[in-house]
Amino acid sequence: MANLFSRIKTKYKTGNSFIKLLYINLAVFIIYSIIHVPQVISSTGEITSIDYFFKTYLCFPSGTSDFFYRPWTLLTYMFVHKDPFHILWNMIWLYFGSKLFLQYFTNKQLITTYILGGISGAIFFKLIFNTFPEYPAFNPELPLIGGSAGIFAIIIAIATYMPNYSIQLPFIGSIRLKYIAWFAILVFYINIEKENPGGNIAHLGGALFGYFYIKRSQKGKSYFSGFIKWINNLLKPKTKLKTVHKRSKSDKQFNKEKIEKQKAINLVLDKISKSGYESLSKEEKDILFQESKK
Repeated sequence: MANLFSRIKTKYKTGNSFIKLLYINLAVFIIYSIIHVPQVISSTGEITSIDYFFKTYLCFPSGTSDFFYRPWTLLTYMFVHKDPFHILWNMIWLYFGSKLFLQYFTNKQLITTYILGGISGAIFFKLIFNTFPEYPAFNPELPLIGGSAGIFAIIIAIATYMPNYSIQLPFIGSIRLKYIAWFAILVFYINIEKENPGGNIAHLGGALFGYFYIKRSQKGKSYFSGFIKWINNLLKPKTKLKTVHKRSKSDKQFNKEKIEKQKAINLVLDKISKSGYESLSKEEKDILFQESKK
């Protein structure tokens, strides 16, 4: 058992951002399940203590007054899954979305999109819920849980960046990312009036962030650099060694080189979109490889 935990710890430390998100989500779900099962068996039908704890302190509440007392739930809710099929479905989408996303963006950007997409989903959920409180499908007793808003932000982000990228689907064939994205948005929108309205609203909120995040990034603008650094430090394994960062270049020179590098990357990505990966030269493949290591 000790060897298993050691391997898991090593995998988390050395894995990419998808592995870190996957392990955190699985860890929360496993801890919840281990405690929940015996409590349900021995309960008399009342809410179990673990359910009460998760609902009260980790899930994002529907009521605005409750949120003021538990603002951290804006972050914690996106790592809470209480149903096996719920977390399975979300992690499958996270895997495919992350696999494609990391071909063109960094690990830091994946974490940023997941976290801020989840936050955007929760804010959108709160805004709509409190704008139309009389809507019968809105249940004030049901909080928001799950990472689907952040996951959908990742999917919409890559669909915005590479809209004509084709994916092979069983029984359907080749279909472009933009059509998958639009179909998913339509499904979530229609289901607002049916089942899980809060979750579907959060999905749309995550989609909005994913779209605007990529659009701002394409213009070389970012309002989230400080938050990206904080999240990266939060998920980065602690080390006793002190790292000293040095940069002899001026800010003007550094920014100029950064813009030129981004232009080169964009040219490579455009070539992939038009002619496929195999059409790249060795130098162009090296550019993508070096960028993927960040």
